[in-house]
Amino acid sequence: MDITKFVEREPVLKEVAEKKETVWINKKKKTGEEVWKNFPFDENDIKDAEDRLKRFAPLLMEYFDDTKATNGIIESPLKKIPNMEKVLKEKTSLEGNLYLKMDSHLAVAGSIKARGGIYEVLYHAEKLAMEAGMLKEDDDYRILASDKFREFLSKHTIQVGSTGNLGLSIGISSATLGFKVIVHMSNDAKQWKKDLLRSKGAEVVEYDGDFTKAVELGRKKSDEDPNSYFVDDENSSTLFLGYAVAANRIKKQIEDQGIKVDKDHPAFFYLPCGVGGSPGGVSFGLKKVFGDSCHIFYIEPTHAPSMLIGMATGLNGDICVQDFGIDGKTEADGLAVGRPSGFVGKVMEPIISGIFTMNDNKLFDYMRDLNNSEGIKIEPSACSAFEGPIKLFEYEESRKYLEENNLLDIKENINHFAWATGGKLVPDEIMEKYLKTYL
Repeated sequence: MDITKFVEREPVLKEVAEKKETVWINKKKKTGEEVWKNFPFDENDIKDAEDRLKRFAPLLMEYFDDTKATNGIIESPLKKIPNMEKVLKEKTSLEGNLYLKMDSHLAVAGSIKARGGIYEVLYHAEKLAMEAGMLKEDDDYRILASDKFREFLSKHTIQVGSTGNLGLSIGISSATLGFKVIVHMSNDAKQWKKDLLRSKGAEVVEYDGDFTKAVELGRKKSDEDPNSYFVDDENSSTLFLGYAVAANRIKKQIEDQGIKVDKDHPAFFYLPCGVGGSPGGVSFGLKKVFGDSCHIFYIEPTHAPSMLIGMATGLNGDICVQDFGIDGKTEADGLAVGRPSGFVGKVMEPIISGIFTMNDNKLFDYMRDLNNSEGIKIEPSACSAFEGPIKLFEYEESRKYLEENNLLDIKENINHFAWATGGKLVPDEIMEKYLKTYL
């Protein structure tokens, strides 16, 4: 593909094509009510998802011990990380306060995918049971754990294509509820994730191709079976809304911790981005809850900047990193995506501030810094979130963004929220190997 015309329009794409670390600032971002003009979702959609998760909470407690402490609600801690902040301030341009949103430690699946993934499985189970006349909204959803329901669900299959964490989330929750489950995994999926899925009763199909190929073939296989349902990471609005629920919950955590979020104390959120479903859903919720007081950035590997390329060219899902001569190979397995979600790229146009790209070697450096300073272990892809708050003050384009938004004078008031997307389920020996990895 001749990328000259795109580079002329968005010069940053030259650096992206050269696999250089950079930042793209989204010129189509809107403010105020403009954001929501013709937007496909609203707060009622989030409320609907929240209510559904509350209905399922007693059942989740029945099935998953690690949800008992939170009464069946799958939510992660928000933690101030002053030691990590100090370490980063000593060696980088970081200004402001640093927090970690620990989806890395979410119950059931140990990653951000425990939000959207489990939500979509529950949504599908509820829909099937209601259509069969077996369940009403005001029932005690623990009846879904009975033999009658489990036998009913076992006649149905759930399938998903994944590089890893979404597969774990869908696989573990579907198998636990009684569904037959098939996870289609790309060539960059980690072996331990495949092993764990098989141990939970999921069938794992392995492919030589990348994420896009696994999704395509998984979708095709699912379409051949009338009793099969495909969780589509590229296009699912159900997944998207499952992620959006995070926003009201983090708002409460922020208030409970006495953290100010307003015009003079802006909240900057940094989300690792693969195909875009989870950061997209979370971003929609955050923008609904915090409005113009929040600024959202994604982080992608220099070798898999699919969302950046999709949004910067305006082609979204109709372009892939390979069109730019980029291989899509990265140590950040959760972010190893060559073609972004066209659906997410389009709906994020008025919402996100920009996207950073970073080299893989820093994933392991940040991982060691966090472990040594705070005693917190998260997986490599999750560590990409730290690139945002550091580089925000270093690149000319992002400094210009701060200036245009009158934020440079209040930079020490900025609250930075690094969204840790996974890590709890990583086996100890693999985690130790990561901590000793230098690229």
